[in-house]
Amino acid sequence: MQSPYELLIGWRYTRAGRSTRRNGFISFISAASIIGIALGVAALIIVLSVMNGFQKEVRDRMLGVVSHIELYNPDATGLQDVQAVIRQARTNPEVIGAAPFVSGQSLLSLGDTMRGVLVRGIEPDLEHEVSNISEQQAAALKTLTPGSFNVVLGVQLARSLGVLPGDKVTMIAPSGNVTPAGVMPRLKQLTVSGTFESGHYEYDNGMMMLNVQDAALVYQLEGPMGVRLKIRDLNDAQQVSAQLAGLFQGRLLVSDWTQQNKSWFAAVQVEKRMMFIILTLIVAVAAFNLVSTLVMSVQDKRADIAILRTLGASPRSIMRIFMVQGATAGIIGTLAGLALGLAVALNIDVIVPFFERLFNTSFLPQDIYLISKMPSDPQASDIVPIVVVSLILSFLATLYPSWRASRVNPAEALRYE
Repeated sequence: MQSPYELLIGWRYTRAGRSTRRNGFISFISAASIIGIALGVAALIIVLSVMNGFQKEVRDRMLGVVSHIELYNPDATGLQDVQAVIRQARTNPEVIGAAPFVSGQSLLSLGDTMRGVLVRGIEPDLEHEVSNISEQQAAALKTLTPGSFNVVLGVQLARSLGVLPGDKVTMIAPSGNVTPAGVMPRLKQLTVSGTFESGHYEYDNGMMMLNVQDAALVYQLEGPMGVRLKIRDLNDAQQVSAQLAGLFQGRLLVSDWTQQNKSWFAAVQVEKRMMFIILTLIVAVAAFNLVSTLVMSVQDKRADIAILRTLGASPRSIMRIFMVQGATAGIIGTLAGLALGLAVALNIDVIVPFFERLFNTSFLPQDIYLISKMPSDPQASDIVPIVVVSLILSFLATLYPSWRASRVNPAEALRYE
C-alpha cells in the first residue's frame, strides 16, 4: 500500500534544504526548534523525576517513624483490651505489623533549657514490626523496660539539650494535678538511656520515646492510647483504613499517614503542578518556533505549492503537507527529549557525583540537607502527560502556517517565476 503523497512530500520538505544556501537558514531555525522541544521535554522529565525522588525519600524516612495506620479509642481513656484489637486488625491480609502506643506532647527540661517534645510510648519488643529501626536503635529501645522511666531521645534533641546516656531530664505533662493549693503541674524525672536517628530532622529534633506503660502512667491513661499498624503497600493506606473502619464499626477511630501529613503532601503536589506549568512554557516557546519555520518554508515553497495546485492538489492536501512537515519536527524533538530525559533521570546517581568531582563541590551537603544523594524516580504518570502536551503544542503550531499555505493563489505565485 502506497503512502499518501501529502505524507511523502511533507517528509521530503522536512529533510530537504540543509545543503543549499537558499534554505540553510530555514533548516537552522527548524533544527533550533527541534532542539528546543527536546531540551524542554528533557528538563520536564528530569525535574519531575527528581521531585518524585525527594518526595519518596522524605516519605520513606517519615514513615520509618510515623505509622501507616493508627487506631484510637474515641474517649481518649486508653484501650482496655489491646491484644483483642491487634488480633482483629490482623485479620485484614494487608496488615503485617501491629504495636500499642501512647502519643502526646510535653515539655522536657534540663536546668534552664526547656523544649517542647512529641512523646511516644512504645512496646520495645513490638516496635520493629511498625518502624524501620536499626540494630543500634533496637538495643537502645531494649532499655525501655516497664517502670524504669528510661527515655530515648532523638539525636538532634539530645544534642541541643547537651545530654548523654545516664543523664536525668524532667518531663512536664500538659495537664496537672488538682490540689487544695491549686493545679500543680505533673513532673516526672526520666533517665536518658540512648538516642535514635530516623533521618528526618523534625522527629530527630523533637521526639522522645519511653515504655508504653510508663507513658500511660504519666498521662493518666487506663492503657495504651491506640494501636499502630504497618501494611504491605503504604500506597493502599486509604483503602485499608476504610476497611478497618468498617471492621471496628465506629468503636475505634482510624487514621492513615496521608491524613496525618496531608498538608505536607498537598504542598508537594502544588509545587509539582507549578513546576510542570512553568517548564511547559519552555516547550511551548520551542514548539511555536515551528510557526516561524513553517511560515518561511511556505514563502520559499510558493512555486511548488502553485505547481501542486495546477496538478490537482486541493487546498486541504496542501495544508496536510505542511502539517506533516511541522508535526514531524515536533515528534522528532519530543522523542529526542524523552530519550534524553530518561537517560539522565535513570542515571542521575552517576551523573551528579561526576559533576561534583569535576567541580570539587557538593550539591547536597550532608550537614545541611537530610539527603546527601540526588534521588530520582521517573513515573509514567508524569512522563506520559509531558509527551502528550509536547505533541499537542507542536501540532497546534502547524495549523496557521499550513492554512496560509492552502490559501496561496497559483497564478500569483507563478507570475514572477
